[in-house]
Amino acid sequence: MNFTIRTTLAALAASTVLAGIGHAEALKGDLKIFLDTSNPAPRATMEAMIERFQAKNPEMNIETTVIDREAYKTQIRNFLTANSPDVATWYAANRMTPYVNAGLFEDVSDLWTDTAIGEELASTKGAMTIDGKQWGVPYTYYQWGVYYRKDIYEDLGITEPANFDEMLSNCQKVVDAGMKCYTIGTKWLWTASGWFDYLNMRTHGFDFHMDLAAGNVAWTDDRVRETFANWRKLVDMGAFVDDHQNKDWQQSLPLLVNGEAAAILKGNFAVAPLREAGLDDSKLDFHQFPEITPGVALAEDAPTDTFHIPSNAENKENARAFLVHMASAEEQTIINNGANLGQLPVNSKASIDDDKFLAEGFAMLSSNSPGGVAQFFDRDYPAEMAKAAMEGMQEFMVFPDNLDDILERLEDTRSDVY
Repeated sequence: MNFTIRTTLAALAASTVLAGIGHAEALKGDLKIFLDTSNPAPRATMEAMIERFQAKNPEMNIETTVIDREAYKTQIRNFLTANSPDVATWYAANRMTPYVNAGLFEDVSDLWTDTAIGEELASTKGAMTIDGKQWGVPYTYYQWGVYYRKDIYEDLGITEPANFDEMLSNCQKVVDAGMKCYTIGTKWLWTASGWFDYLNMRTHGFDFHMDLAAGNVAWTDDRVRETFANWRKLVDMGAFVDDHQNKDWQQSLPLLVNGEAAAILKGNFAVAPLREAGLDDSKLDFHQFPEITPGVALAEDAPTDTFHIPSNAENKENARAFLVHMASAEEQTIINNGANLGQLPVNSKASIDDDKFLAEGFAMLSSNSPGGVAQFFDRDYPAEMAKAAMEGMQEFMVFPDNLDDILERLEDTRSDVY
C-alpha cells in the first residue's frame, strides 16, 4: 500500500545554516523521500520531522511516499534502480550490503567527516561502514528484551529471571496456571529469529553468533544444535501461544493484553501499541534476556534504522541537507520520544525521553551488554540465508522433530550463499 503526501509550507519563511555542508540560505528545488514507516506512530513522526525541514526550506518541493514496510522490502531494489527517490529509509550493517555492492547507495562519508554527524553518531559508525566508507546515517535504534505482565508475575510469585533455569521455572508456573509464557506471531518470519538471536548469543556468545552469520560455521555444527536444544526446552513445555504461524506480531499482542500470555520477546516498538491497548506501566514491565551459559557476556539485539541517498538520486545536495537535519540532536530527541517512535536516539547529545522502558533500554545497552550489539538476525545475515533460516525456525517451532532435516537444508543453503 502506497501513500503519497506533498508537503507545501511555502508560507513559512525560514533560513537554515547546515554546519559543515556550507548552506547559509534556505534550499530550493526538489526532494523525493521514500519511507517504510507505515505504522501510524512512525508515519506521523516522520511526516512531522519532514515538515520541520520544509519549514526551514519553504521553497523546496518535498514529495514523501510511504510504503507498507513488508512491501518496501520487496520493492526497494526495483525503485533504487528504476525510479529512485533522493532519500530512502533502510537498515544498517548487512542489510545495506547488497545495495552498496550493487552501487545503488551513495557514499556519504563526507557527512561523517565534515559535519557533527561523525562525532555525535560515532557509536553507530561501524554499522554504517563498508570498505572504509559510510553509506547512510542512522536515526534511531532500540533495545530488544522481554516485556512481561508484572501483575501476572506477582500473582504467580514470579520474579525476573537471573538465568535460563529460572526462566524455565517461571515458565512452568505460567503453564501450570493455564496460560502461555510467551506470545509470538511467526507469520512474519523475523519474529522467530529474535528468539534464535538471544538463545544463540546467550548459549555461545556474540563472536560465535557473528561467525555463523558470516558463513564460517556449519548449521549442522553441534553448537548450533545446542542452541536449538535450549529452544526446544521452551517449545516442548508449551511456552508459546498456539497457532503462532498464522499470526503476525501485531495479532499476537492481544494475547498479552488479555492475559492469555505472560510475556513477549520483542523490540521496544511494541510498547506503544500495548499501552494503547490498555496495559499501563503498572502492569507492563521489562527485563533483559537472562544468562544461559555462565561466563558468556550478554550481547544484545539493537537494530539501527537508517536513511540513505540512492546513487541514482537527482537531488543529492538537498538529500545531504535533509540527513544533517534528521541527525541533529534536536530532531533525534523529538522523533525518538515516547509520543513518537518511543525509541533511543543515536545522537549522543540528544535527550532520552522520560520513559521507563527507554531508560531501562538505555541503561542495558550502555552498561550491561559488554558482549556486543547485533543488528538482528535478518539484518546480520545475507538475505537468502536469512530467509531460509527464518523459514526453518518457524517450522522448528511447529515441528521440532524436523530439526535434522531443517539444519541439513540450511547447511545446503550456506554452501550456496557463501
